[in-house]
Amino acid sequence: MPAAKLFTHSGDARGDVQLPEATFGVEPNQHVMWEAVRNYLANQRHGTAKVKGRTEISGGGRKPWRQKGTGRARAGSNRSPIWVGGGRAFGPRPRSYAYVLPRAIKRLALRSALSEKARSGEVRVLSDFSVRERKTREVAAVIKGLGLDDRRCLLVLPEHDADLALAARNIPRLSTRDYRLLNAYEVLHADCLLIMESAVPKIEEAWGQ
Repeated sequence: MPAAKLFTHSGDARGDVQLPEATFGVEPNQHVMWEAVRNYLANQRHGTAKVKGRTEISGGGRKPWRQKGTGRARAGSNRSPIWVGGGRAFGPRPRSYAYVLPRAIKRLALRSALSEKARSGEVRVLSDFSVRERKTREVAAVIKGLGLDDRRCLLVLPEHDADLALAARNIPRLSTRDYRLLNAYEVLHADCLLIMESAVPKIEEAWGQ
């Protein structure tokens, strides 16, 4: 069964914690993780790229010169795509890049990502703590005590904690996420996965097979 080191919020090691086999001990499926990351990034796109076509550029209503007799190539508008200053042919238009990935694929991708992190020793379990006030220095002291202030970390919470999320959001390279909102991209993107002790069984309950 996979295990991870348990730390107090002051940075002291307190032994090991057994991680659930169903979520941290599966064989990582590389292709499914790739699919999940591709889907996540596509869904984040705004799709606002836009250029003007020949009908949207001002001018170009008058024929530049008569059809015959000049010796020049015929032209009907100086806003044709082949003219400098003309419209763009087949240019990008606003559209949605989002698409739906099957639920089973997303869940398998997350289990694969968690297992990949556990296998590479990038999972740490943190004793539950809360902040007394929304001050960045409290969370920063915890991260520094763990020696992770120069690494990209994802802190997994057992429930939504607005005070902790607000205290942590100004710390570079640190993200917080409720265990119910985990996704493969954020897990793989992090250098270290910090999981609150009480969130470990909840992850198994929510994301186990």
